[in-house]
Amino acid sequence: MSVPASPPSAPRPVGTVRLATVGGTQILVSYTTLLFAAVFAVILAPQVEAVRPGLGPLRYLAGAVFAALLYLAVLLHEISHALVARRFGTVVPSITLHFLGGMTAVQGEARSPRQEFWVAVVGPLTSLAVGGVAWLAYQQADQGLVGLFLFGLAAGNLLIGVLNLVPGLPLDGGRVFKAAVWKVSGSALRGVVVAAWAGRATAVVLLAWPLLAEAVLDLRPGITDYVVAFLLAAFIWTTASAELANARLRSRFPALEARRLARRTLSVPHDLPLAEAVRRAQDAQAGGIVTLTAAGVPVGVVNEAALVATPEDRRPWVPTSSVARSLEPGLSLPVGLRGEELVTALNRAPAREYLLVQEDGSVYGVLSLADVDRAVRGAGGAR
Repeated sequence: MSVPASPPSAPRPVGTVRLATVGGTQILVSYTTLLFAAVFAVILAPQVEAVRPGLGPLRYLAGAVFAALLYLAVLLHEISHALVARRFGTVVPSITLHFLGGMTAVQGEARSPRQEFWVAVVGPLTSLAVGGVAWLAYQQADQGLVGLFLFGLAAGNLLIGVLNLVPGLPLDGGRVFKAAVWKVSGSALRGVVVAAWAGRATAVVLLAWPLLAEAVLDLRPGITDYVVAFLLAAFIWTTASAELANARLRSRFPALEARRLARRTLSVPHDLPLAEAVRRAQDAQAGGIVTLTAAGVPVGVVNEAALVATPEDRRPWVPTSSVARSLEPGLSLPVGLRGEELVTALNRAPAREYLLVQEDGSVYGVLSLADVDRAVRGAGGAR
């Protein structure tokens, strides 16, 4: 499964450990995979004992080894997403394995239905291929432990491949469905909305599956079937709902304009006492303060949170630069940015304030992330 990633500077998710970094892509494993391996070892132990009696406690180790092999197959599924995404020029910050499978984080959104389709579909196709190879090998294997492992790998990968082709987000089939709707309608957002609702419908069907299996197929579900159905349904519903909410926010991006959201700005020497800078800003009714070198070159933008946190009795004694963030790469933006380009620029260099400059390099104003957030949520307005 592939999803849009957090900004490149985002920290490694809590509860994960990094196994390796390959070509700039971190391979992460969630601690929940260890729990899955332990549970799977216990579930598989009776079958291991049946085909290989006398292993004793080693039968649990055999179950854990099979879980590791299954996750290796999942990793191949995710690597296929990453390789195709890179072919389209997309940055892939990380691949994460968790107890429900895996997730490939790609930087930004697909630029075309064709890209969305190929990045999504290659994962299920890889799982089906691995499952097919394992099934052919199983046909030639004995009925011992190797045969058990091959049968499990074949069944597991074929199931993963088929389930991931279900046309509902966040499954890969949902992204294929999104690409199809996008191609027909010309709107990527419409594709997300339709595929997200299909994902919600998939979650409802999964939740009801144990009851349907008993009523229609005369298969009596066990407690494990109900637990697995609930976990999968909850995951798909929650993620599809998040995709839907994200699509609603993205529908407002075209209206974003850096120029319109810019705050009136005051430029002051970087060593000017903070109290004096605040007084001048209030007199000028400025919502942002930029610090300058002695040569008049902008070097920083005052951080509003740091300013508020500085007691008023200290402000006459500290320079304005003490509450300003240096203008690192990405914090100085063209004032003409708008829509997706503006959001992409903000995600590339996360900060609370940005300096907006005109084509000749002169200061136009300050862009506050809080103002952008209010504009996206429908309460925007410049100051």
